[in-house]
Amino acid sequence: MPQRLEATNDFVVKFANVNGSGSASANQLFAKAILRMGVPATPRNIFPSNIQGLPTWYEVRISEKGYLGARGGVDLAVAMNPQTWDRDVKEIEPGGYLFHDSSKPMPDSKFRKDINVVGVPLTEMCNRTYSDPRQRQLFKNIVYVGALSALLEIEPAVVEQLLSEQFKGKDKLIAPNVKAFHMGRDWALENLQCPLGIRVARREAIGDRIFLEGNSAAALGAVYGGASVCAWYPITPSSSLAEAFERHCRRYRTDKETGKGRYAIVQAEDELASIGMVIGAAWNGARAFTATSGPGISLMQEFLGLAYFAEIPAVVFDVQRGGPSTGMPTRNQQSDVLSCAYASHGDTKHVLLFPEDPRECFEFGATAFDLADRLQTPIFVMLELEIGMNERLCAPLAWDPARKLDRGKVMSAADLDAARQFGRYLDVDGDGIPFRTLPGTHPTKGAFFTRGTTKDRMARYSEEGPDYVDNMERLLRKFATAAKLAPAAVARPAQQPTRAGVIYYGSTSPAMDEALDTLHERNVHLDALRVRAFPFGPEVAEFIAAHDSVFLVEQNRDAQMRTLIVNELGIDPARIVPVLNFDGNPITARFIVKAIADRMAGANVTPLRKAVP
Repeated sequence: MPQRLEATNDFVVKFANVNGSGSASANQLFAKAILRMGVPATPRNIFPSNIQGLPTWYEVRISEKGYLGARGGVDLAVAMNPQTWDRDVKEIEPGGYLFHDSSKPMPDSKFRKDINVVGVPLTEMCNRTYSDPRQRQLFKNIVYVGALSALLEIEPAVVEQLLSEQFKGKDKLIAPNVKAFHMGRDWALENLQCPLGIRVARREAIGDRIFLEGNSAAALGAVYGGASVCAWYPITPSSSLAEAFERHCRRYRTDKETGKGRYAIVQAEDELASIGMVIGAAWNGARAFTATSGPGISLMQEFLGLAYFAEIPAVVFDVQRGGPSTGMPTRNQQSDVLSCAYASHGDTKHVLLFPEDPRECFEFGATAFDLADRLQTPIFVMLELEIGMNERLCAPLAWDPARKLDRGKVMSAADLDAARQFGRYLDVDGDGIPFRTLPGTHPTKGAFFTRGTTKDRMARYSEEGPDYVDNMERLLRKFATAAKLAPAAVARPAQQPTRAGVIYYGSTSPAMDEALDTLHERNVHLDALRVRAFPFGPEVAEFIAAHDSVFLVEQNRDAQMRTLIVNELGIDPARIVPVLNFDGNPITARFIVKAIADRMAGANVTPLRKAVP
């Protein structure tokens, strides 16, 4: 008999299913049951970009310590897809478990000798109980959740409560699903050794955290940030952000007396039209945004240049995926950093925000609109598929009811009457940001041409070199102002003095948290800095200057954040060591630990400590 992997509240379960088989709700039921038992669990959908019938996976990381990043490796594989059987079996850790439908015998060659096999005759049980083919398939998913509840000691009352909530309003479905759940659970208790070596035990490790998807949180942030216009074109993995905005608007932007919506949501014919609508609405004074991904950013380049040069506020939620071209539409990457930072031709620089979790998606989703108005420029909120389309535990969303929308330098009719002079592109106080007016503000004052061409300070057309240089240098001053307004990077000092550091951002954060703890246990100490925005505040250059070597962990092939830091801060490239993961899977703590440990060993960096004065 192979050795049994033993762990309580610290393991990884991966479901292998067929897309369209109805397994999604059953797998979510499994993950939420563990959360209801007070144990942190992080689910991830791994799904194809193609049609029904292709393989899909659902991975659940259970970690009482609260690690939310992908770990790497699988402790229990629930293999429901014959097409991916060999791959799924290969991923199991030695001593781990293979759960499968044993209705039909399989040759010994399909199993590994170093893992534990758990067979349940799911198809046979369902065929015996149900006559309808669709019912057989759907209830089979609930049956395997029942069997798993016995094998992992998941409390049945928790699952029953979740089923009642899931089918609220469809009460006739509750009893059949509870019956199917207990069919699997009872069979496992009677025929299998329960529990397995891995099990769930009730804890109180969730605290006040909430379970939320990043796209939904960002959309809610847009509502709180005052957005009333959304123009978008469907594209994975951003579509659910616009759809969530519509749901939130129906709740928060509908007049209670008349029932009329106080918002506009337009599904445009393409990405070009959507960003054009956003810019037009923002020029008129509305807070407007679009949601897209890498291919959409590519198509929006010229309009983004117009908004930058004509200085029109706009917000773009870019939920990044694998590229280039169609790339990997349903896989994670941080692949749009450079294309967004320098979007459009000519000398262009845009403000980017990098949230790490749903809470920051909400926070930055609201803040982006204040920044767009204050800076009169497009603001990019750089989500990723890993954050946007997966539910994750995070701190509760917070909002100060006294907070007011910051519209920036907008002149009213009274301001125009009192002012001696209005110049649309006139820098009156040295921060690079001019005053603007909204259409119809004054019958005779404050009007100007909004140009994508060169102009002077009064918005008059000009191709004179000094006028062009003056305008472009002012835009740089405005960008320097943006560095003071954007969210600052967050430092995490090592527990011991060290000469080495690491920089990271976005969805790398949860894996990085675990990796830093693991490295510390191995007596490898790193100061860490999480970048939250571009342009960079002074703390980024200061962090690099304070260390002999700095690793930069990111999820793309070309080290795009490293390139941005080198270019913008004038850093010697040799001082920043890239650690890159770009296979489309979320970066894992194991990958980070190995990459950093191997490179430090290769560079003979020992020990990683500063001399203490």
